[in-house]
Amino acid sequence: MHAPATNPLDNKLLAALPRKDFDALKPHLTMISMLQGDIVYEAGAEVDNVYFPHSGMFSLLAVMRDGKAIETATVGREGVVGAMAGLGLYKSLVRVTAQLPLHASKIAAAPFRRVAAASIAVRDLSVRYNEVMLTQARITAACNALHPIEERFCRWLLQSADRAASDTVALTQELLAEMLGVRRTSVTEVARKMQDKGVITYTRGVITIVDRKGLARLSCECYENLIEQEATLT
Repeated sequence: MHAPATNPLDNKLLAALPRKDFDALKPHLTMISMLQGDIVYEAGAEVDNVYFPHSGMFSLLAVMRDGKAIETATVGREGVVGAMAGLGLYKSLVRVTAQLPLHASKIAAAPFRRVAAASIAVRDLSVRYNEVMLTQARITAACNALHPIEERFCRWLLQSADRAASDTVALTQELLAEMLGVRRTSVTEVARKMQDKGVITYTRGVITIVDRKGLARLSCECYENLIEQEATLT
């Protein structure tokens, strides 16, 4: 990993902290970049670093015994991964990967805990964003169980574009199938349908949203529910 030319305050949570609390974290922050597919933690591993994305997106994946996985939540520059380590030793309940190439501020769990012990704002950040991810997981679970693949595909694209702050998302059909918990052939069929409807283009693993309003109309209500729930928690 190399240090990218980005600013910790590109992360919305860090930018929202009172200045004295951010200044307490700043000396411990390291700028890093990650490639698509890089694994941050495996399920069951102790969280030894906390990550504040500046760009790109993390995926949180529930992993089954047979190795199959499905996405339960995503985190972009609005959030943080591993923040519950600020409240004590903490093991990840999910696999966390860089789903899109990203830049982030990284802080080791031990200094993060020390800052959190002296800062109500940092402790609140840890608890509040954990609630955001739990809310995402609940809505995503309901969406996966109740809604057809077409609506879930649209919801996922909108959510990912928001996290990445870009209407272009670079993903292979294999990765997208894993995120949605469906077969690759299902993703191929849905992507073709959405392209025929004129809401996306899809070429060589790159999906571009060309009609966001149209894509939102084709999505289930879960996309709006995610936005509304997160607004009440952040």
